[in-house]
Amino acid sequence: MKTVAVKSLLSLEILNKYFGNFAGVYGGFYPIGIVLIMMMAIGLAEKSGFITAAMRKMILGAPVQWIIAIVAFVGINANLASDAGVVFTPLVAAAMLKSIGMNPWIGIIAGYAAANGGYTANFFIAGTDALLAGITESICIGNNINYPISPLMNWYFLSAAVVVLTAVTVLVTKYCTVPHIAADGLPIDIPRKECGETISPLQVKGLRYAGLALLFWLAVILLLTLPADAILRADNGALLPRSPFLSGIIFTLFMAFLLPGIAYGRTVGTITNSKDVPAMMGTALKQNIMLIVIALTASIFIKLFNLSNLPTIVGFKGAELINQANLTGYPTLVIIVCLTAFFNLFIGSANAKWLMLAPIYIPMFTAVGFSPAMVTAAYRCGDSCTNPIAPLSTMLVVAIALFERFNVAPDKKEVGIGTVVAYSLPYTIFFFFAFLAMLACFYFFNIPLGPGAGVFM
Repeated sequence: MKTVAVKSLLSLEILNKYFGNFAGVYGGFYPIGIVLIMMMAIGLAEKSGFITAAMRKMILGAPVQWIIAIVAFVGINANLASDAGVVFTPLVAAAMLKSIGMNPWIGIIAGYAAANGGYTANFFIAGTDALLAGITESICIGNNINYPISPLMNWYFLSAAVVVLTAVTVLVTKYCTVPHIAADGLPIDIPRKECGETISPLQVKGLRYAGLALLFWLAVILLLTLPADAILRADNGALLPRSPFLSGIIFTLFMAFLLPGIAYGRTVGTITNSKDVPAMMGTALKQNIMLIVIALTASIFIKLFNLSNLPTIVGFKGAELINQANLTGYPTLVIIVCLTAFFNLFIGSANAKWLMLAPIYIPMFTAVGFSPAMVTAAYRCGDSCTNPIAPLSTMLVVAIALFERFNVAPDKKEVGIGTVVAYSLPYTIFFFFAFLAMLACFYFFNIPLGPGAGVFM
């Protein structure tokens, strides 16, 4: 049996390791490289107009009877465009519903709740996946937890969450939101007004070329992975759990955003020469500069926390308490979701919360048998479901502004924080239970959470 003791951060040994490699601590912080690369690629796709146009095309081209389902689907996947997705989804949805003669508040509420409550769910790999995976990887390395980590480790779970949350959004909108609006004395049906949101023929052409660029890149990847002796397979011919394909997934994702973004930008004119590409990437990095600054503090905190041996001790003691309380198994996942959902009401940034909680969650819950991928998935469930009602969220102001702009009966209904929270609360409650049900399915049936990422260690 190995004895582990807490080490003083003021000891000569710790100070030598820290001060002697200060630049190395930051430079070697695993998430930094991933974040910078993904932010540049996704930023280019966003700045060229590709992501916004694709989302709008999906909503504006939807049949009337499927509007709410499409709004929910687009909103849940809109985190590809970061916070911009939370803005344009309810905005476009409101304009669409107004054009077909329905109260635009229905679209605002559904779009806002879906984009916020399903913020970490996605059919695609977003910057959030890369960053959270990087933080998880750092914690695993610091605690000698041997487990394959990649941005794809929760992909199956989050893809399933898109379908589940889309259905939940539709049902809550139909059976809670619409009756709530009617109970407030507001009309459900209003005079039709032409929608101001449109997609131009040039943008449609740009989306077509972007789709062809993406198909080209997918064909290249399939060519390099499908054959039994493909160069992106492991020596034994496998793709999972470890292979050059998975270890190089960041480059694959980088190109999957870069090529369509360039193709779209060149077509519609947002990219006119080669200088525009690095300029857009630079702008995206400037808008996310705080992540780079926060990473310095995070790298120092995680390094010193690991050197102190506190993660090992806290993890062991926490696991011991969980075992003594007979909370091993599925109830442990419920604890993770509940704690995270509570913290999320006061700390808006998902990345900041995971930087604080991962050094405690990962050692503690892997000690009782859960994989880092499962712990991260449970964290993401709690981090998403209470977003629509978080009082400190900056998006709350956006929602209030949209409610004011599309208020069809200002003499009957005043808008405030309480309006947004009251309409969003049913979504939060049902999203919470939907996430718990999904975790139960993956846990009890031992369904992989992503490529090479199981539920248990």
